[in-house]
Amino acid sequence: MRAADRYVVLAVDPGRDKCGVAVCRPGQVLERAIVAPEHLVELAHAWQSRHAVVEIIVGDRTGSGEIVRLLEGRVSVPVRLVDESGTTLLARSRYFDDRPPRGWRRLVPRSLQTPPEPYDDYAAVVIAEAAIAKRAGML
Repeated sequence: MRAADRYVVLAVDPGRDKCGVAVCRPGQVLERAIVAPEHLVELAHAWQSRHAVVEIIVGDRTGSGEIVRLLEGRVSVPVRLVDESGTTLLARSRYFDDRPPRGWRRLVPRSLQTPPEPYDDYAAVVIAEAAIAKRAGML
């Protein structure tokens, strides 16, 4: 396995009531979920050991300070804040790529639709992919 492929990140799209979480490596989403903040540390531990996570990336918007404080000192990898500007729109697009609208909804432009369920996990994937791409540019 190439060194770049070993860069596995756990990304968090923070929120007050729920957090989108994803574990990714270059070109691959390993797992994603939506969890309550109080379950985040437990999930981070499980995924960190299962996937050899080397860093936790947290989006810098709503609730980010609380999430960083929650994780720091409780996980064995660095926790870093990153800019999450634009992730919601990209996440919505990724959601509809995976779950195309059906019936009459397929006639409505996707940009005018909101997913019928939370898609914070897709936002975490977008955050992870941006961090991976940025790191690849530094190599």
